[in-house]
Amino acid sequence: MARLQAGDLFLEYDSHGDAGAEAILLIMGLGAQMTRWSPEFVSKLVARGFRVIRFDNRDVGLSDKLDDAGPPDMAAILTALSQGRSPPVAYDLGDMAADAVALLDALQIDSAHIVGASMGGMIAQLVAADYPRRTRSLTSIMSTTGHPDLPRATPEAMTRLNTPAPDPRADLEAYVAHSIASARVMGSPAYPVPAAELREQAISTVGRSYYPVGFARQYAAILASPDRRAKLAGVTAPALVIHGQADPLVPVEGGRDTAASIPGAELLEIPGMGHDLPGPLHDQVVDAIVAIAARAG
Repeated sequence: MARLQAGDLFLEYDSHGDAGAEAILLIMGLGAQMTRWSPEFVSKLVARGFRVIRFDNRDVGLSDKLDDAGPPDMAAILTALSQGRSPPVAYDLGDMAADAVALLDALQIDSAHIVGASMGGMIAQLVAADYPRRTRSLTSIMSTTGHPDLPRATPEAMTRLNTPAPDPRADLEAYVAHSIASARVMGSPAYPVPAAELREQAISTVGRSYYPVGFARQYAAILASPDRRAKLAGVTAPALVIHGQADPLVPVEGGRDTAASIPGAELLEIPGMGHDLPGPLHDQVVDAIVAIAARAG
């Protein structure tokens, strides 16, 4: 792993595979570090002949943190949105999309296949819409358009999303238990991840970085970013939308709306998949990404 300057920020990234191969840029979701793209998943893409780049979004992992921005005032943000005013946020998803393109600039990559999961899918959509020359193909996984009338997350999923985890510096075991419980709510009912694997993931994640205010600022960025449907109508790159039919956080209607908003987009709905990317689904997802990349020529 390494850090480089991308625009005004330093971003942590890593690169796998032949540096001269077509690049796939992986963008992770809300509060999640790049390590959530598992080595196994990355290796499968590399084995198909791609250069695969992961990175930590701003405010998470080992990338720059916007400490001077302070915690977001959620009440003020929601009030502004309800009144049609610009909300007081440190940045929005458009800024995060610009980070991704700045990373490509720093790596001297003219264009890449852009793949994003959850919030990362929202960012990937904006890269494809706002930077068409940099986008060879788009894959949006378990994401949505920002359409305000789409079905909401289940109450249990929203509770887990909005309940802060215990501070691991004070009680690591309580933090791990919270993480495992959240993963059980969000995860794929047909592909449950063993508790030992979830425990190892939680400990590894918090050992690498613990920065909950970054999660809050990213959450505010999602809330402050407008409906993307009009922009998605102008996407020209080959596009694929992947969504689990059992997703409790971003219901499958979000994926269907995304695919319907992008001209010519393909939609892959996976039964039993929730809001995660479990190992048994890696081959199916990798095959789909490779197929849409091939459409780019």
